[in-house]
Amino acid sequence: MAASSSFLSTASLSNPKSTISFASSVSPAPIPSLRRVVFRSPSSHRRVTTVRSKIREIFMPALSSTMTEGKIVSWIKTEGEKLAKGESVVVVESDKADMDVETFYDGYLAAIVVGEGETAPVGAAIGLLAETEAEIEEAKNKAASKPSSSAVVPSPPPATSSPAPAAAASDGPRKTVATPHAKKLAKQHKVDIGSVAGTGPFGRITASDVEAAAGVAPTVTPPPPPPSPAAAPAPTAKATTTSSPPLLPDASIVPFTAVQSAVSKNMIESLSVPTFRVGYPVNTDALDALYEKVKPKGVTMTALLAKAAGMALAQHPVVNASCKDGKSFSYNSNINVAVAVAINGGLITPVLQDADKLDLYLLSQKWKELVGKARSKQLQPHEYNSGTFTLSNLGMFGVDRFDAILPPGQGAIMAVGASKPTVVADKDGFFSVKNKMLVNVTADHRIVYGADLAAFLQTFAKIVENPDSLTL
Repeated sequence: MAASSSFLSTASLSNPKSTISFASSVSPAPIPSLRRVVFRSPSSHRRVTTVRSKIREIFMPALSSTMTEGKIVSWIKTEGEKLAKGESVVVVESDKADMDVETFYDGYLAAIVVGEGETAPVGAAIGLLAETEAEIEEAKNKAASKPSSSAVVPSPPPATSSPAPAAAASDGPRKTVATPHAKKLAKQHKVDIGSVAGTGPFGRITASDVEAAAGVAPTVTPPPPPPSPAAAPAPTAKATTTSSPPLLPDASIVPFTAVQSAVSKNMIESLSVPTFRVGYPVNTDALDALYEKVKPKGVTMTALLAKAAGMALAQHPVVNASCKDGKSFSYNSNINVAVAVAINGGLITPVLQDADKLDLYLLSQKWKELVGKARSKQLQPHEYNSGTFTLSNLGMFGVDRFDAILPPGQGAIMAVGASKPTVVADKDGFFSVKNKMLVNVTADHRIVYGADLAAFLQTFAKIVENPDSLTL
């Protein structure tokens, strides 16, 4: 795993889903309940042994090196349910994938602090684990006394024109699901929490629902006072007074998903890298003919292009290099081609590791596995964050040319357009029609120069125009 906190163990591969394990830490707060065990000896002396109960906090794990917070997709276990070491307890959504989290201890899931659909920072407590059944009530009291604002960051639900109350979703008795803060407010204001309709994710009762039922104005954090004019330059002061344009009628605000937030962060980070672009036309007649031969065997065009790019990178290692600190760069020993894949609500780049060395048919098989895992959000961190060069192909949509944004930490990204019939003239002045595709490469100008990129594209074109080496 790319990065993890000290309480994480290696991912379990026995589960069909991606899994990790957590080792919850013993809560540092003093636990008031003590069990006294008395041993009597024949000499009538008494020896008293005090055993301190163990209530452990279940922390939000770090599932990748870029993860700062996680979202609870679902709790596999319910409050009060017995747990065995190695069992999956909760499904957590990171910025790239969903993973099952396993327990490192036997015990009971005493309290859920962060509910389904809510988010919490990495390292924050999301639940409490009791060692014995007798300690469950004590753990629940401890969870109720915890300030909810320290760990839980509720995910705002998507805006809808007419939200239906959660109580109308089902008839008969139902289990009341509420945040710890909402339960605490219900006790303070003497509100029957069972009669409150929740507006949170999956009908969960939030603090604002309780305040509305109690007729109390919701707590609003006042905005910070504006800086004094003397403390800031005139242009800055003018900029702060400019308000954003109002929303258009019937417009709604939709919060980013975890994947969209990760993409946004990477795109903003890429703006600090000085880049340049070089385009090159490539004749694809021979590649198209090869593709028709190998397509029945499960080979995709993406695998052919990734293989060609990997072989070209092997001859031009500077295009496969990385600059991460702005002071030095490194030649990568492996050629790992990341390929952009559109998924529901975002974009991810599964990595074909050692693309220059793998057999074409094995590469195609690996690519199909990665795409399946990407669309089911089950990629392991090393399967999406180890790329040294990126390939983005929009040719299947008929796009003839486009520019791609360089991912942070990589030296170059290739944008591939569609192959289309083009009229060309040979050296003798005779015209003919050939299939050509336009390839545009965006590169980090701190480590890759124009001549480097032109030489790389010439090599790539030679491999594509004479593709026999791709099947060797």
